Amino acid sequence: MPRKPSTPTADARRSDGPIRFLTPEGVLESDSRLGLPATLDLPALYRDMALVRRLDSEAIALQRQGELGLWPSLRGQEAAQVGAAHALSAQDMVFPTYREHGVAWCRGLDPVSLLGLFRGTTLGGWNPYESRFHLYTLVIGAQTLHAVGYAMGLVRDDAIGSGDDSRDTAVLAFLGDGALSEGETNEAFVWAAAQNLPVVFFCQNNQWAISAPYNVQSRVPVAQRASGFGFPGVPVDGNDVLACLAATGDALARARSGGGPTLIEAVTYRVNAHTTADDAGRYRPASVTDEWIAKDPLERLRRHLTASGAVDEEYFADIERRERELADHLRTGCRSLPAPDPASSFEHTYTTMPAALGHQLAEHLEFVAAGQEHAGRQNGATR
Repeated sequence: MPRKPSTPTADARRSDGPIRFLTPEGVLESDSRLGLPATLDLPALYRDMALVRRLDSEAIALQRQGELGLWPSLRGQEAAQVGAAHALSAQDMVFPTYREHGVAWCRGLDPVSLLGLFRGTTLGGWNPYESRFHLYTLVIGAQTLHAVGYAMGLVRDDAIGSGDDSRDTAVLAFLGDGALSEGETNEAFVWAAAQNLPVVFFCQNNQWAISAPYNVQSRVPVAQRASGFGFPGVPVDGNDVLACLAATGDALARARSGGGPTLIEAVTYRVNAHTTADDAGRYRPASVTDEWIAKDPLERLRRHLTASGAVDEEYFADIERRERELADHLRTGCRSLPAPDPASSFEHTYTTMPAALGHQLAEHLEFVAAGQEHAGRQNGATR
């Protein structure tokens, strides 16, 4: 099938800043570079952002209580994730990092399944094909190659460019600004460009790769880097859920039609530390964080909804009720997660287990049994 040349509707070479429709004050404005979708469900966007924020805060609390070993917070990035997720079609495939809790929520995953990975009860926790949302990837940048490989399969399956909206499929790969410094990400960009693959790279530029600011990683903005690989880069206000939705929807539609890859830069900020094991106060000035908190993505949409009269107080009361229900579900579900079978990490590595791995499994089970026997004797001695 002949592939169409990439024709971006917005480009990072423009000098008028990231695309934005909703100001921090909640005022809706137009942007000549990109239009909004014909239909928008603003109350649903706010609902998902609010519930995702509660998911995040409850997970942090569970980690502080010793129920999780670690948790990577998304606070401040709710608009980027929810906006991008709402642009997906049902058949599109998502390749996340380890922080896309908002995308997982919008794709219908039970958030308790996310907790299992950080509680140590599972190495994955869900079937990627049921939700069209792949497993979390802890290796920085690795998911970009997975996404490109999947996109290559879509081309070979003739699942792009047919004009059938129920068949044509795109891939949405999430990454952080730190992943741009990885060789795997740059290799993924090269392959995506060379084969004009139906993949959208969505970079949440939250300013920090753990303690390394973006300005020590690159001399040019994230979106501008796309031009060096030969495909469009689109900068958006990552705290504006409408800009994220519109830009992602436009890029995904182009990918499904055979128009090739796009790099979206959602300019946002990681309000909390990199993970609960990190102390951002050691390397990041609090004054800058305060400035970004004033640009809170939830607050700007709430201001717009209130000022426009689109919702009433009963709507917000219902959101609060849903938040409490979600919090109860997370606490109960987390503590109810079953301990993993000692053999599970071996049994789910290969379709057919190699002999060498089988020997390792036998040794592992013998070691576990010896530990359980010892613990049993110790418990008996203390009674």
